Order: sequence, then structure tokens, then C-alpha cells
Amino acid sequence: MPTLPPLLPRELLTRMFAAAVDAARPERCIPPFVPAPPVGRTVVIGAGKASAAMAQVLERHWPGPLEGLVVTRYGYAVPCERIEIVEAAHPVPDAAGLAAAGRMLERVRGLGADDLVICLISGGGSALLPLPGEGVSLDDKQAINRALLKSGATISEMNCVRRHLSAIKGGRLAAACHPARVVNLLISDVPGDRPMDIASGPTVADPSTCADALEIVRRYAIELPPAARRLLESGAGETLKPGDARLAGLVTHLVATPQMALEAAAAVARTAGVTPLILGDAIEGEARDVAKVMAAIALQVVKHGQPLAAPCVLLSGGETTVTVRGGGRGGRNVEFLLALALALAGAPEVFAVAGDTDGVDGQEEVAGAFVAPDTLARAWALGLRPRERLDDNDAHGFFAALGDALVTGPTLTNVNDFRAVLVLGSLAQEIAL
Repeated sequence: MPTLPPLLPRELLTRMFAAAVDAARPERCIPPFVPAPPVGRTVVIGAGKASAAMAQVLERHWPGPLEGLVVTRYGYAVPCERIEIVEAAHPVPDAAGLAAAGRMLERVRGLGADDLVICLISGGGSALLPLPGEGVSLDDKQAINRALLKSGATISEMNCVRRHLSAIKGGRLAAACHPARVVNLLISDVPGDRPMDIASGPTVADPSTCADALEIVRRYAIELPPAARRLLESGAGETLKPGDARLAGLVTHLVATPQMALEAAAAVARTAGVTPLILGDAIEGEARDVAKVMAAIALQVVKHGQPLAAPCVLLSGGETTVTVRGGGRGGRNVEFLLALALALAGAPEVFAVAGDTDGVDGQEEVAGAFVAPDTLARAWALGLRPRERLDDNDAHGFFAALGDALVTGPTLTNVNDFRAVLVLGSLAQEIAL
């Protein structure tokens, strides 16, 4: 059977990943949603890995006076002339984020009905705005964040807990803006694109409750500091609910979503003569379990030409989880890929890429990695034991040793995880790269 030269499948996968990221870049998605200037002041606030880049684009397209403050992850700042950019830690919050969150609340207090607040919110904002609720310390928030990240909880569950332990999330930041008009420009990184889950919803209503947060804590056996438990059990951590008068007139735009990124990647595949199949933009679950399902679909294509014939690519987004039990560095995209490689067992026609569109998988400055039919063979030749690496949650170390890590640096956007499983058949050499 004719095959492609070794680098060509990786080149196509790289192009699809790049297209997915490019579709969500602020320079593409912010300009169509810039609101009209108000009679009064315009104040820009925001948080997330894309917030600084969003602020820069907004500045360039804003016709009048402008001021504001946004907080982004260390290394994700870009220069702005009128909007102050602060960097803080992610995914575990730090004092810089705490100070920035407090200053942001003060910045919007005292605004009038003729003023406009533009909120630039993207993924990562939960950790970047770590203003704790009454009695809860930054140390408490850090410990809870670490426990949630290791627990296997979904992003929606984690953000429910975060909202109810916060003095700024769950609509509280928008309430502080009242009576000014508020326009939210959101880049979604969450399954389902629910605004309350994007950066834990600092500027939108939240229908979940303290009781919901307590149930999640119980479900995953999260040990809460006493002050945090009191805040939830007393109901004092309750968020702003739909219908709250302080949120009247608030406008929210989803300017970029995971589905947009998947459609951009699909267009690249079609141009190359590969049929794309988008399996879903909101897939969740343990990374290694999702990998087994994806591998089974890919093998069905190889053996039976179902649900579509090769050459094809299976595209998906969403956010899987990793329950960390080993001593490795985690990373849900690389964990997915290592489990995928094991399930494929060297299938000769299947290649894959998975990566976080923000350029950081877990806590590593690596976006993700690549899998090829010879991944396991090359690993064994180097003395690596793939199954043991997976059990130790050390997929980052595994792919680094193979030279198969996907390193992009900060992409300045974030529409969550991107996965592409490329299945080549006898027509492989006809792919028009």
C-alpha cells in the first residue's frame, strides 16, 4: 500500500491545529463586536489568557477615550497604550492576581448610567481573579485550586466551587459596575459555551448554588479549609442569579468558540482532500477513556470504512480531565494521546495531534503532542515503557523523550482542547498538501 512520506501527516495535522488557533485570535473575532461609544466614560476590564490581546485589538478599533485594567497569565501580556495590563499566575493563583482583582472592583465602582464597561473575558480568568470570599485566604484558594485540578472534576464543577468562594466571580464584578451599561466579549474555552463557566462568570448571572458547590466538594472528597466550608454552608457565598436588577441591560457576545476552531480545521482538511468529521465541540470525561473511544472509531474506519471512508480526520474539542494518581506532570492532551497510542497499538494508517489552543497543556509550557503509527515502537527502542508512563501521569515526559511534543508558545487565545485523529487509506498519496 502506498504511504505518505513520514513528515506529511504531521504537516497536515500542524496546519489544522494552526487554523483552529487562528480562527479564535482576537484580531479576527473582536472587531465585529466593538460597541458604540457611550455619552460618558468607557472602562475596559477583563481577565484570561487572551485578555491582553483582546484589549490591544479593542484599543486599535476604539474611536474615543478609553481606560481600564485587564489581567492575563505571565508571559501573555502585549503592549497597550491606554489599558493597563497586569500579569498573574495560572492555574494556581498568586498575590499579583489577588491585588489585580481588588483593583478591578475599585475601578468600576461609582460609574454612572451614561458610562460603558467593556468586559474582555477568556479562559484562565478563574485563577487570574482570585479574590476570595469573606474569611477565605489566598492560601485557602490556592489549596482548593490544587485539589480541584487533581480531583478529576469537570471544568464546570470546578468553576461552580470557585464562584461560590469568590468575592468577584458569579456576577459580582458586573454588579459592581451597576448602573453603567455592561458589554461582555467572551472567548469560550468551556464545553457548552456557558458564560457562567467562562472564567467562572465574573460578569454574568449564575443559577447554581452554594449547595451545588458543597455537593461537588463531597463528590470528589475535596478537603475544604474551615472558612471556606463556613462560607458555603451559611449561604453567604451565594452568587447573583438570573433576573437580578443589577444585571439588567447586560449584553453578552460569544466572539469565539471551540466550534469555530473545529470548522476552521475542517476547511484545511477538505482543501487537502481529506474528509473531516466533527465529533463534538464539548467532549468531556477522563482523557484516557475518551482516547479509547476515539481509537475505536479510527480502527472502525481502517477496518470497515465506517462511519466514513479514509482518508478522513476525526475532529473534536471540549475539555477532558485527568485524575492525577502518579508522580508525573499530568496534562490532559498528552494523556489522551498516550492512551490513544496504546489503544491503536501501532495501527499503520492512523496519526493524531492533540493540544490546548492556549499553548499550555496542564501546567506545562507545551501545547500537546503528536502520535504516529511508530510511536510505541520508537518508545520501546528508547527503553520507555508507555503503559508505566501513563500510569504515572507522565505523558509530557514520554513525548518529550520522543521529540514529539507540540510547542507553540503563548497563542494569546484559548478555545480549549483541539484533537485531530487522521486516518489514511490507499489514497494517502493523493492528499494535496
